[in-house]
Amino acid sequence: MVYDFAANTGKPAFIVDPVVVNELAPAARLSGHPEFERKSIFHALNQKAVARKLAESMGKSYEQANFIIAHMGGGITVGAHQRGRVIDVNNGLDGEGPFSAERSGTLPAGDLIRACYRHGSETEMLKKVKGQGGLMAYLGSNDFEFIMRKFKQGDEQTRLTVEALALQISKEIAALSASLFGVIDAIALTGGLALSETFIHMIVPAVKHLAPVKIFPGEFEMEALAFGALRVLTGKEQAKIY
Repeated sequence: MVYDFAANTGKPAFIVDPVVVNELAPAARLSGHPEFERKSIFHALNQKAVARKLAESMGKSYEQANFIIAHMGGGITVGAHQRGRVIDVNNGLDGEGPFSAERSGTLPAGDLIRACYRHGSETEMLKKVKGQGGLMAYLGSNDFEFIMRKFKQGDEQTRLTVEALALQISKEIAALSASLFGVIDAIALTGGLALSETFIHMIVPAVKHLAPVKIFPGEFEMEALAFGALRVLTGKEQAKIY
């Protein structure tokens, strides 16, 4: 759509930090078996937008800082940003890292394989990983506002599930601190789930010993698209040609 618009107006068209930005360190690509390479598929646009905002607030450029950025929305990805490059991140699309509203995250491999043989359908199993996993599987809903209301009302299953979600995000942040060798300027929590102060307060105590924690509620993707194009148009950044 944008390409057609550009062709009709004579203006340039850009894509900024797409989900398949691939800056992984070589060692981060290995999974444990050569047939299964780890892939870089994550919320690159919002993660990098937040990282740039965070760096600016600290008087640094993005390329001068080390951050761990946790995007927490319909999907959840946590990235290790080392001097302007995301050297390690979970593949939030295909089942890696914390579970989320509809995605299962990392599952026990042996149990997953045995379930494939029991159910037999590739489509059914893929839905368990993406679409019918996570909060949807445990609580029958992907509406986080509704879930947090039930949490505050004292529903036990909701409490346990939300605590597990916060724990998994915290563990992912802690794990990625190793990719940065513990040299972390700050940790940022962003995305729709960061709008819930109750939920944020379940994560911060678990990770604040690693680095200062900053909150960027919601998403900055439209703004990031505009500023990404502006950096190229003003000569601050060189566009890549694909």
